[in-house]
Amino acid sequence: MFSDSLISELDRGLRAIVGVTQASRPIPAPAKATAELTGTSVASERGENVSGDAADDALSPQERRHVAGLMRVNHVGEVCAQALYQAQKLATKRPELRAAFEHAGKEEEDHLAWTAHRLSELGSRPSLLNPLWYAGAFAIGFVAGKCGDNVSLGFMSETERQVERHLDTHLDELPAHDLRSRAIVDQMRLDEIEHGQAARDAGGIELPAPVQQVMRAAAKVMTTTAYYI
Repeated sequence: MFSDSLISELDRGLRAIVGVTQASRPIPAPAKATAELTGTSVASERGENVSGDAADDALSPQERRHVAGLMRVNHVGEVCAQALYQAQKLATKRPELRAAFEHAGKEEEDHLAWTAHRLSELGSRPSLLNPLWYAGAFAIGFVAGKCGDNVSLGFMSETERQVERHLDTHLDELPAHDLRSRAIVDQMRLDEIEHGQAARDAGGIELPAPVQQVMRAAAKVMTTTAYYI
C-alpha cells in the first residue's frame, strides 16, 4: 500500500536527518599512489583506512574548519539525495524505476554515513537545518516524479550532473594532504556519475535551461548556508 511505503520512507528519512544511517560499504581509504606522491604515513601507503586523529594532525585550525564546512555541505547534499530518491520512488508506478531509485538511494546512504563520520572526526557537526533541507527536497522530488518518469529521470540526471561539478570544486579546495576527505569525495563523485548515466540510459530527458538555472540557484543557496549552519 502507498501509505505503508510512505511511512517506511519517512522512517528512513528521519534516520537520515538524525544521523543514524549505516553504510553498506567501508569508508574509502586513500589510494596507495596518492599517498606515495604526497609522502604520507606508512599506513596510508598501504592503502589502509588512516585514523582521523592521525591524519588530521597535519591540518591547520583554518584548514580543519574549511574541510568541516565542505563536508557539512556534502552531508546536506546526501540528506537531500535521500529525500529526492525516496519521493521519486513513491511517485513512480514502474517497478524497475523503483528499483533504480532504491539502488541509487542505497549508495547515497553510504555517502551520508561517510560524511557524517568524517564530520565527527573533524570535531564538527551536520547542518542544523537538515529537517528543512530534507522536507524541501522531498517535495521537489515528489513533484518531479508526478511530472512523468522521463522528467523524473531527467531531474535525477541533471541533479547528479550538478553534484558532480560541485564535488569537482571540493576536490580543488580540499587540502592536498587531507587524503581521507579526498578519498571520500572522489568515491562520491564516481557514484554520482554512475547514477546520472543510469538515469539518462533509462530515458531521462534534458531539462529546459531555465529549470537547470533554477536548480543551480537553489543549490547555491543551500551550499552557502550549509557551510556555516
